[in-house]
Amino acid sequence: MGRRLACPAQPSARPAMPGPIIPRLLAAAPLLCCAAAACAQTRYIDATTTHVPLAPELHALDAALLDVDGDGDLDVVLAVENGQNLLYLNTGGGKLVRKEGAFGPRKADNEHVRTADFDGDGHADVVFVAEDDETPQLFLGDGKGGFRDVSERLPARGQGNGLAVGDVNGDGIPDIVVGNTSEGKAGGAGPFLWLGDPARRGYFIDATATHLAGLKAETQGVALADLDGDGDLDMVLANQQPPNRLLLNDGKGRFTEAKGALELRVPLETREVHVFDATGDGHPDIVFFNITSNAQGWDKDPQTRLLVNDGKGHFRDETEARLPRHRFSSWGGLPIDLDGDGAMDLLVGAIEVPGFKPLQLRAWRNDGRGHFRDVTAAVVPDSMVGRSWSMASGDLDGDGKPDAVIGGWGTQLRLLLSGQGKSARPAEH
Repeated sequence: MGRRLACPAQPSARPAMPGPIIPRLLAAAPLLCCAAAACAQTRYIDATTTHVPLAPELHALDAALLDVDGDGDLDVVLAVENGQNLLYLNTGGGKLVRKEGAFGPRKADNEHVRTADFDGDGHADVVFVAEDDETPQLFLGDGKGGFRDVSERLPARGQGNGLAVGDVNGDGIPDIVVGNTSEGKAGGAGPFLWLGDPARRGYFIDATATHLAGLKAETQGVALADLDGDGDLDMVLANQQPPNRLLLNDGKGRFTEAKGALELRVPLETREVHVFDATGDGHPDIVFFNITSNAQGWDKDPQTRLLVNDGKGHFRDETEARLPRHRFSSWGGLPIDLDGDGAMDLLVGAIEVPGFKPLQLRAWRNDGRGHFRDVTAAVVPDSMVGRSWSMASGDLDGDGKPDAVIGGWGTQLRLLLSGQGKSARPAEH
């Protein structure tokens, strides 16, 4: 049985031709032997002022990249906190133009967005989750840039934060996992699991009680990936109250906690989690992005943590030996191959806490064996300063190399291009 994998918020390459759209986590390619020119450090270009609509106080907490209009390039969907969710159409070369009213007039405390073909028509659809007002939204795409609101099909409401999409029960239909903080309830209410209904594509069955029975957690981030090599999607929960958790799938979408599988040396408030092969050994590893807040009377370690898979079901915390040390808080980051060597590097959001001060986006280069070095000065322009939040990567400018969209809290959405794309006129504001 082939390994089923789910992917993060966005594709990592050009969009595929129409067909079944179920997000899949692309396994990191093995380290490639390449010419010096091909593996040279790439300095990214800040294309924000020329390619992105001006919105200096936007609260774009998450982004998804998908081809909504069938023109062969990646467009950008944004989850906007306390506002209307946004669609930016790519008019070529990565130049983004806002499409007004794409997701209707409703404003909500939107936190995350994911995409998949939920109704099986070959077109990408979009799901959002919201926290304070507990209003998840589902929009079905028509493949021409239009969306229809069918949010009533989502079976439950809760303080949605983390969000992941993938086929957890092996029926070929995308399912949805929602991290649910539910602050004020002892231990949190636990995540939701909504299975795609095979009898009515685009509808969902609430399987939380049967498939995640008794699980309580205040979850800010969710990742789906095959973590034990048995061919189905397991689940990692990034929680605002420790500990983070690993849940193993029985192949039918029923999850059981693998207690003791994650080595967690210090208490963490984790806001985002990603799964990727950091060390190049073919096994998926886990990275947690964390925050602190001295001003609120508590102080958890904000250091980004890397847990390395030993291939036997355990994940060792090897942060000290593999990652740069830091004291800033990070609400999000992104595995991305910055230099084309086949090893996944990291973009790391940075905010100074206390003070909630915007800092420069960080870039950490992977040596191919899971040791990361800070190469911010060589890769990231000095202008990339903001309160960075969740991010998305894909080839927006058509040069075959990954670009990055950087969400932010109360700061301009930013765009990093690899520097090889076609030039474009300034974006329309």
